[in-house]
Amino acid sequence: MAYLEIDARSAVPIYEQIMDRIRGLVRDGVLAAESPLPPVRQLAADLEINANTVARAYGLLEREGIVVTAGRRGTVVAPSAREFAERTAEDRVARTADRVIEEMVALGVSLDELVSVLKRRWEARGEGRSI
Repeated sequence: MAYLEIDARSAVPIYEQIMDRIRGLVRDGVLAAESPLPPVRQLAADLEINANTVARAYGLLEREGIVVTAGRRGTVVAPSAREFAERTAEDRVARTADRVIEEMVALGVSLDELVSVLKRRWEARGEGRSI
């Protein structure tokens, strides 16, 4: 999976990075229903990580309904994965927003100030959309 990259320096655990990337690829339509994922060992070798890390990510994605293990076919994108991936992303954004709001209220920051800072920081990244 050449388009799946991880950042070993990130504070986000590698298995979560894998999950986030796969969810994003599903949500964006890059991985359609029934698309095969690389075997655990192959992806682990490609990313130069432990196979247990990939297995953990795949297992958690299966519990979320994003992928299914299809016997000899290996792990594939679930038929309704896009819906689950979209909902999961929205849930994560909402939970993060709740934490930020709590902190900003405690600091006495107004909504206008928060939006202004977020907008500046977002634009400084030079990205249109990234989750």
